[in-house]
Amino acid sequence: MTRDPDDKPRYKRYRAVPRLPGRREDDALGPSPAPTGPRRPRKPGDGHVPRMPGEGAADGRGGPPRARGGKNGASRRPWRERITPKRTILALVALVFAWLALSLVLFLISAHFERTSLPSNVASVLDPSGFPLTSADNILVLGSDRRQKDSKEPGAETTGFGRSDTIMLIRTGGGHAARLSIPRDTIVEIPGHGPQKINAAHEYGGPAESVSVIKHWLDIPINHVVEVNFENFPQLIDAMGGVTYSGSCIVSKLDGGAADGGFTLRLSTGTHHIDGKQALAIARTRENLCAPDESDIQREEHQQALFTDMKDQLLSPSSFLRLPLIAWNAPPAIISDMSGAELLGMFAALALTGTPPTHVLEPTGQATLPDGGEGLTVSDAARRADVARFMAG
Repeated sequence: MTRDPDDKPRYKRYRAVPRLPGRREDDALGPSPAPTGPRRPRKPGDGHVPRMPGEGAADGRGGPPRARGGKNGASRRPWRERITPKRTILALVALVFAWLALSLVLFLISAHFERTSLPSNVASVLDPSGFPLTSADNILVLGSDRRQKDSKEPGAETTGFGRSDTIMLIRTGGGHAARLSIPRDTIVEIPGHGPQKINAAHEYGGPAESVSVIKHWLDIPINHVVEVNFENFPQLIDAMGGVTYSGSCIVSKLDGGAADGGFTLRLSTGTHHIDGKQALAIARTRENLCAPDESDIQREEHQQALFTDMKDQLLSPSSFLRLPLIAWNAPPAIISDMSGAELLGMFAALALTGTPPTHVLEPTGQATLPDGGEGLTVSDAARRADVARFMAG
């Protein structure tokens, strides 16, 4: 059969209908005509449309598979694959900063509410200073021998300011680092009382009198005062997890000793891990029964060794885990004119400059006091030399 050349093929035209959200493509062309006749049973595979390689499962609307994950449609990876070394390091750094921030906040709160302030007359005898971290400041550290009212220790001071057991000058800030310890039996001139042991200045007029006497005797400025609050001192040591102390034999009785309801310290020569009560006994020991002929210089050395061991413990990795607890217990153990921020600046300066050796103001002789007691004397030349070394540190 031959087709006529003028007979053009006939095509059926279809109009494209825009696809609406939620409608299938075959719905856009209108409903399918209802089937006529009996329905043929569906066989396996009927209506199956093979997928091209790489195609995902349909989203139920005839469209491409729905993307999971972020805005870019990237599929979500398992959590083990998302943990990378870089992310782990960043998480650890964030945790360290959060731990430090928590400790900082606790320290400032404790310094504001829990710290004991010095008498108001101390400010009038102190010299002006800058921030302890950035400027060189001279800080007088005092420890009083005043005991609690219920103390059973013979001869213990339970009223007034008490004599100063510890007298040490610290020069820190602005890159400076020096320590000068003054033996408490050193004889100086105290206004209104004549020649007396230097620790008596605290008994006569408290920290203000100590500052006034020491800065005029040494002819140096004193910018701040820090007194050790021995009542809260053990809690600070325990918050640090104790201290590893190294030194010679010490046997002393605190508050009358264990037999009278106090505490007895027994440490053999060597290294010991001590708790708060033991550390307090070392700091307050006036008579070492293990070495009865021990001089005031050796007692000073025991205290200096304790303070050095405390600083080493604070800088140890184990103390970092206990840092919030230490930060909360540190201000109550300190009585100072400095604010919480200034105390932080002082501690930061001490940590940055390391631990300089503590130089003891060595006595050059002995003298008899008006009351018949014996004291230590320091020549003018020796005093000037020690002061010059301290100020240059």
